[in-house]
Amino acid sequence: MSLRIIATGGTFDKHYDPITGQLVFVDSVLPEALARARITDPTTVEPLMAIDSLDMDDTHRAQILSACERSAEKKIVIIHGTDTMRETAQVLGQAGLQKTIVLTGAMVPFRVASSDALFNLGFAVAVAQLNAPGVFLAMNGRVFSWDRVRKNKTDGIFENAD
Repeated sequence: MSLRIIATGGTFDKHYDPITGQLVFVDSVLPEALARARITDPTTVEPLMAIDSLDMDDTHRAQILSACERSAEKKIVIIHGTDTMRETAQVLGQAGLQKTIVLTGAMVPFRVASSDALFNLGFAVAVAQLNAPGVFLAMNGRVFSWDRVRKNKTDGIFENAD
């Protein structure tokens, strides 16, 4: 299996800036995360953008869709901010690509000791390997279809939207 990982930013890839006290984008953590996760299948990382998903608009979502369409790989993991992950998944799901696309992210940045980023990355790769074509969200050990999920902002989790 060959896998494409598309990086769009989000909390997963943020760094703490001790000067400003803010979370910012610097160099992507994905190369280190892939090494630490010991993912050995052929993987192509495509750094598409580095933005907070709250700043994402339809133009950004069109760029993500285009990247998925032109990808030679049929298995794709997208690192995405959690706040608007569902909206991007909807754009991808409605496109009906014959690829397995899995969006994941993190509630806590990779560089923070209690981060869920590394687990979510490994989990998303497994979901991409095992699932049939479609668009899915993989967060914190749960898999959701793009059209049946919501973010519970009170509890900081994703849940079924039935």
